[in-house]
Amino acid sequence: MTVYKKLNKVAEITLLFWLMKIVATTLGETLGDFLSMTLNLGYLTGLVITAGFFLVVLMRQLSCQKYIPVYYWLVIIATTTLGTEVSDFMDRSLHLGYTIGSIILFAWLILVLFIWYKKYGSLAVFPIQDRGKELFYWVAILFSNSLGTAFGDFLTDSLGLSYLHGAFVTAAIILIVFLIHQFTRVNQIFLFWVAFIFTRPFGATFGDFLTKPLAKGGLNLGTLNASIVSLAIISMLIYFSHRESVKIQQSENETE
Repeated sequence: MTVYKKLNKVAEITLLFWLMKIVATTLGETLGDFLSMTLNLGYLTGLVITAGFFLVVLMRQLSCQKYIPVYYWLVIIATTTLGTEVSDFMDRSLHLGYTIGSIILFAWLILVLFIWYKKYGSLAVFPIQDRGKELFYWVAILFSNSLGTAFGDFLTDSLGLSYLHGAFVTAAIILIVFLIHQFTRVNQIFLFWVAFIFTRPFGATFGDFLTKPLAKGGLNLGTLNASIVSLAIISMLIYFSHRESVKIQQSENETE
């Protein structure tokens, strides 16, 4: 077990993980909209910028020999921001619509998970030590975040739900998954990916609720202000996660 802790590259799935995931997805939504809409760069330019950022932080994460919270969560933020641009580009530039976009992204996610399972015989997400498995992990996360974005927009744009109602719907799904996790023996890895996908639209619809005009059911904070608030919160959580990681490492060293 000690070897796993030293060599593991990814975050353990705890309550703190899910809290940070939701904040990261909110930041990804508001930051993605800030680039493409507020700065008026367009969806293609936003896609290129966020893809470049994703590749840079991913390479840094892959080069690490153990789990380092700041690098790990930078990649998560990058996938949520890139996921926003991917979803919006498919809908608004390619005119596929959020329904078709969601189906395409779901198919790609299933394909990645299928290849991952065929190669390693498991889809376990903790611990991860092998670099090849870590690559599958990040590609699956990218597609799941893109899918979550498209589904969140499907709820509000296609089904006509308000941003707050969309957040309630996805929160209800997350609660159901939690209850299934607590009281049944349904495969835990399957539940993880379901929860991971649906925390993305929850964060996305909440991000829209913060940024959109009052007339559209939002709080009209704007993408920049909402991004600054989300960045401040995730920074504090990363700091807390780093302290916890250091304590665990010190405790392991003392027991050796």
